Amino acid sequence: MNVTAIHPCVASLLAGSGAVPKSPAAWLDARRAAALERANALAVPTTRDEEWRFTDLTPMTRLQFQPVTSAAAVSAEDIAVHAVAEAAARLVFVDGIHVPALSQTGSLPAGITVEPLADALGKHGALVEPHLAQLAGNDNDLFAALNTAFLQHGVFIHAAKNAGSGQPVHLLFVSTRKGAAAYPRCLVVAEPASEIAFIEDYVALGDGECLTNAVTEIAVAAGASVRHIKLQRESSQAFHIGSCAVTLAKDARYLSHAVTFGARLSRNNLAVIQQGEGAHAQIDGIALIGGRQLADTHTLMDHTRPNGSCEQSHKTIVGGAGHAVFNGKVFVREGAQLTNSSQQSRNLLLSDKAHVDTKPQLEIFADDVKCAHGATVGQLDAEHLFYLKSRGLPEAQARNLLTYAFGAEIIGRIPVPSLVARLEQYVMARTEGGT
Repeated sequence: MNVTAIHPCVASLLAGSGAVPKSPAAWLDARRAAALERANALAVPTTRDEEWRFTDLTPMTRLQFQPVTSAAAVSAEDIAVHAVAEAAARLVFVDGIHVPALSQTGSLPAGITVEPLADALGKHGALVEPHLAQLAGNDNDLFAALNTAFLQHGVFIHAAKNAGSGQPVHLLFVSTRKGAAAYPRCLVVAEPASEIAFIEDYVALGDGECLTNAVTEIAVAAGASVRHIKLQRESSQAFHIGSCAVTLAKDARYLSHAVTFGARLSRNNLAVIQQGEGAHAQIDGIALIGGRQLADTHTLMDHTRPNGSCEQSHKTIVGGAGHAVFNGKVFVREGAQLTNSSQQSRNLLLSDKAHVDTKPQLEIFADDVKCAHGATVGQLDAEHLFYLKSRGLPEAQARNLLTYAFGAEIIGRIPVPSLVARLEQYVMARTEGGT
């Protein structure tokens, strides 16, 4: 398809789209072509757009990024520090490209499938087609459209009916090259009464400027449960745009833990649609940033059926001249009676130059619901500091301990002990270093 991008940044990003090979599935080629056309019709968001008014993408649009055609040489020793002992399987991607030699899928229980997306298209096309590039819309989202236009490398996770795994699947995305653009795609399909957990983990080897534009789609059937742990620990010069779209059927459960430590500029979009009665979502998030980092989190919880529930808690710890953004929307549609949905945004500023913009929102169109939201922005509690100092702790150590405790509350809810220990060590090191 020959189309001309309106925005120079979009033109640069799409310059390599012609190198994406044809898929064995004609329907996927059609979706790619439609996404490519849509990407050319969309402008890069600016601060004049309401959804982006706190996040200026200019530092990213001044640079040029291109997808790579082959993975850089990365050894098992290079990524050993990121291994998760509890994981039943691990798929590794380097600069967006799957590396089989670093991946392990041999210990999966019956009924659980984890495969590179390219393989799944041939083996499980009937399971993939109803969901891939269908849950995450391209119409008004430039970055989702770009990801779909480049849709090639990714992961398919499937839990068959009544299947379950007590061990998570680890998806490790490693960035190594300056100027590289990666477009990972994850599709998770949980059949009725199944259970699956997965870790979506973004790390860096090196500190070059690169772009990760990730999209995850999750379909949770009736009575099924999906736990989603997303870790973003990319380089301080990286740009990370991530979107996740989730659909919940009757009595389905979705448990989300999002941890943001890295990237010069990051955006994390999460949209959860309750399509069945009695569905439940738990959405936890934490961002720990400093320097001149910007971390933007946007969430949507859309209750469309009765008896739905959601508990959302998002925290930020901002030092230096960092800037954190949180925008959480809760919709309760007409007819979604007996909804119980709460949302909290708590933000800790560690310096005079740190900045937080928080905007929790409720829109309710049903009359028998229980909903609440709240936001706080402040510094460390003087009384708490006084208490610790009165017990003999130096002021710097007291501040570090209180900051650590503020963040560890969210991290401690992740049911992967080795990962929690590693993340808590990271938080402690960052707080001791003043972030």
